[in-house]
Amino acid sequence: MKDTPGWASPGSAPSDGQEPDNSGAAEPPEQPADQGGTNQPEPPSKWSKEQPPPGQWSAPSPQGPGQAPPPPPPGPGPGWGGQRPPGAGGQAGGYGNWEGPGRGYGGPGGPGGWGGNWGGPPPAAKPGVIPLRPLGVGEILDGAVSTMRTYWRTVLGISLTVAVVTQIAVILLQGLVLDDSASTDVLNDPSATAGELSRALGDTLLSSGVVVLIGLLGTIVATALLTSVTSRAVLGKSVTTAEAWRDAKPQLPKLFGLTFLLPLIAVAIITVGTLPGLLIAIAGSSDAGTALAVLGGLGASVVALWLMIRFSLASPALMLEKQGVLKSMSRSAKLVRGSWWRVFGIQLLATIIANIVASIVVIPFALIASALSGDGITGFLSSAGSAGWTFLIVSGIGSVIGAMITFPISAGVTVLLYIDQRIRREALDLDLARAAGVQDYGSSTPGTTPGS
Repeated sequence: MKDTPGWASPGSAPSDGQEPDNSGAAEPPEQPADQGGTNQPEPPSKWSKEQPPPGQWSAPSPQGPGQAPPPPPPGPGPGWGGQRPPGAGGQAGGYGNWEGPGRGYGGPGGPGGWGGNWGGPPPAAKPGVIPLRPLGVGEILDGAVSTMRTYWRTVLGISLTVAVVTQIAVILLQGLVLDDSASTDVLNDPSATAGELSRALGDTLLSSGVVVLIGLLGTIVATALLTSVTSRAVLGKSVTTAEAWRDAKPQLPKLFGLTFLLPLIAVAIITVGTLPGLLIAIAGSSDAGTALAVLGGLGASVVALWLMIRFSLASPALMLEKQGVLKSMSRSAKLVRGSWWRVFGIQLLATIIANIVASIVVIPFALIASALSGDGITGFLSSAGSAGWTFLIVSGIGSVIGAMITFPISAGVTVLLYIDQRIRREALDLDLARAAGVQDYGSSTPGTTPGS
């Protein structure tokens, strides 16, 4: 037992509340003859004869009238010596009576002990949609949804504008230029020649590629604008659509280049992986070549996926740090290093959630469009009929509503994941707190990360 104030000292009651046990202790000195046979031992020689009253050296106990309570012990949380449960020894706000294990001071979780009232570190500052500390998976998803809910005028305005312009372009092209009904009939004709099938397949791929390209352009513009909105939402600051456009406009050409470069890299890797098998198949060994092409394609796909996740944070790095294309890819690789599986899991989860929500909206509109166009559910499932204007317009409305939901979720999760990785690696929360005007941020340790 330590000989410090607040702890039981020699000559006072032991800490467990039991009677003193002199077994194993040093024998007291022989009693003088003039004390009449009293059994009161003298204090040990290492202590002065004039000792303070035992009450000042024993463990804290209920205070008497006029006596100031001892100060609470230092601790990281505010709940060290809070209210005690009924029946526990001691008084609220103090240490409590030292009454043995499980009572009074007790251990962690004991009645009235520090375990039951542990308050933990102070919470992190939250000027905007996320707390300024490393984030958990749920907090990243909640931050994206909170951005859409808090700044819905700007977020939904951007998403609606981009989705409407994109769908109008797609509907006009499919209705006036890319009418693939003839190609569909040829592909479904078992008596068609190889040349006819090749031309029909090429026309179908061309029309699908044009539609995908228009959708990709709309996604790029929406991502650029929503990145600016989400970055301001972290600071608790709103931004108008015009301000977001002025902020994102200088970086749009670079974002276009980045968005087209990444799929090209993936396609090139897969092509290199399947090329040896294709060459062997062309040379005459079709079975071995096919097997090698499949294995090479699978291995190349894994490599391509690994690279795409490493570069998945390049878009917010390009927009928020005003970097070039290659520099933003390098920044993304640095931020993802050591956290590949975490970044992959969060991105996959956000993609699944966004697609499920979009499907809930798009599929009913597609079914309604098929019913109104006269093809019915069978025509919708077989995709053999020609897409009339009724089908294109009704299904386009569903696509617009779905895009209004998927754009903010996808862009918001990517931006918040980028911010989270920078907080973990570069203490970006300090800069964010200063930018948000948080006073005295960083003087105490922020809370831990739940679910990270």
